[in-house]
Amino acid sequence: MPAKAAGTTTKRADAQRNIAAIVDAATACLSRDPAASTSEIAKAAGVGRVTLYGHFPSRTDLVDAVFVQAIESGEAALSQVDLTGDPREALARLIESSWHLVDRFRSLLVAAQDALPPGRVRELHADPMTRVERLIERGQKEGVFRTDLPTSWLVGSMHSVMHGAAEEINAGRLTPDNAAEYITATVLAAFTPPGERVPGVQR
Repeated sequence: MPAKAAGTTTKRADAQRNIAAIVDAATACLSRDPAASTSEIAKAAGVGRVTLYGHFPSRTDLVDAVFVQAIESGEAALSQVDLTGDPREALARLIESSWHLVDRFRSLLVAAQDALPPGRVRELHADPMTRVERLIERGQKEGVFRTDLPTSWLVGSMHSVMHGAAEEINAGRLTPDNAAEYITATVLAAFTPPGERVPGVQR
């Protein structure tokens, strides 16, 4: 390999290592403190601020990269959830798995909501929302989920309850151990057709 090409390859490899170190450090710092500064993150990553800003021109760009990585990690986990069988029991399993991710990344969510436009946060939740939407539609076809409200409204309601639980935990009014149970009970009550008994399900 020519010397120039070898040097370019080395620089690219160094850049990729720096980017990975910065994103990992930002994930750790923002998980501890959603308001963590770029100076703190650069120090934790072992790079200078010039290097950090060379890869992420603004704190918003960095928070976006961190949140994208968190969403991708979550998607990998949620894709393994069994959504077959009774839609209500599948929903309970999905809520429990989703909640573990929300709880794990709730400080990152706070950072994202503070730094990113609301439309961007919704955009990054598109794939998880699609999974919920498909499950709801199957439940509607099988007659166990209500059809008198738009599917988009039901999806949004579940999203709101999930993130509302994170806010309740941050405020000290709810413990993580109880959250999945409360979320499931609330969402199933909202999804059950009017006049029908809200079932208890096994996750």
